[in-house]
Amino acid sequence: MSKVLVPIANGNEDIEAITIIDVLRRGGVEVTVASIHESKQVVMANGTKVEGDVLLTEVSEQLFDAVVLPGGMPGAEHLRDCKLLIDMLEKHDVQDALLAAICASPAVVFGTHGFVVDKQATCYPGFEAGLIGAEYMANEPVVMDDNILTSKGPATAMIFALTVLGNLKGYETAQSVADGLLC
Repeated sequence: MSKVLVPIANGNEDIEAITIIDVLRRGGVEVTVASIHESKQVVMANGTKVEGDVLLTEVSEQLFDAVVLPGGMPGAEHLRDCKLLIDMLEKHDVQDALLAAICASPAVVFGTHGFVVDKQATCYPGFEAGLIGAEYMANEPVVMDDNILTSKGPATAMIFALTVLGNLKGYETAQSVADGLLC
């Protein structure tokens, strides 16, 4: 079974976090939702309270098939500033695990820490300057380049999550979940 880490922080975008978690679980992926804070409960950008399965510190030594970051502000900044998460992203990148981010996170997290250098990427409009060293794909809702997957924002969350699922479990599984969701 594919294993995915979804780190969450206070201020992450509600729709993105929930859509990622829900779509991947519908597709049979083992999703670990990990709060980067000292409490499992986080408050999303629009007030939704989400409780992580674990604290990030509890799974920091594990390897996952993918690490998927929701966006939203200031959530993306909290993810960017979490040294443990960045160490985990680097460890997973070396292993060619799928690294995926949506909204502000491709620029704020991946751009700041060099994960998109010499890659094509997208992000929430207005954050493109943060895609340091990347080719900004302004008109693409989802961009895949090597093991890096990026997406624009809340309205693209479903296609983003289905793309993550397709990369992990194959097109047929992703299509089956999409059909069930009327996508």
